[in-house]
Amino acid sequence: MILPGLNGFAVCAALRARSFNEPILMLTALDAVSDRVSGLDSGADDYLAKPFAMAELRARVRALRRRRVDDRAPRISIGDLELDPATHGVRRGGQQIRLTAREFALLEFLASHAGQIFGQDRLIEALWDADFASESNIVEVYIRSLRRKIDEGRRDGLIETVRGSGYRLGADPPGSADTRVAPSSTVGRDVDSEEAPD
Repeated sequence: MILPGLNGFAVCAALRARSFNEPILMLTALDAVSDRVSGLDSGADDYLAKPFAMAELRARVRALRRRRVDDRAPRISIGDLELDPATHGVRRGGQQIRLTAREFALLEFLASHAGQIFGQDRLIEALWDADFASESNIVEVYIRSLRRKIDEGRRDGLIETVRGSGYRLGADPPGSADTRVAPSSTVGRDVDSEEAPD
């Protein structure tokens, strides 16, 4: 976003840092993929580049309203990981972890289906809009970011890459026969955490 004396990405990040949990839709002339990723990483829930049709804008606003978390949503616990959908709070081992809105959405989705495997296409369908083609590495970028924040320095990593299938959280121990794959999911590129792009 181009603002006089300000950076829209920084403004968005500052709002999230102050626990502003309302949906944020960025309307901007910056249309490069790198700009979209920066906007979403800064805490925006959606990103719409100019020029755009008013019908599309209204549709995106309606979609954001549908995604709003019910304040009565129960907390989610996976081992020592705790998520509070009402406040977007995340703790592991009692330590608070700060996530962007999109990182939280991905973690919440995986935690809500603990142990279930989701391919890249299924995650894009659930959490991103049609602007992100299945060939994009956006899922890998966010999975790697979550691993840094959730699993870094721990031997009991919760986010797992299941070769040839996708990703899951809170999976059964390696070698378990329970490898449930989400219906209609397709296989994303097989990437280990240390190989994911920055």
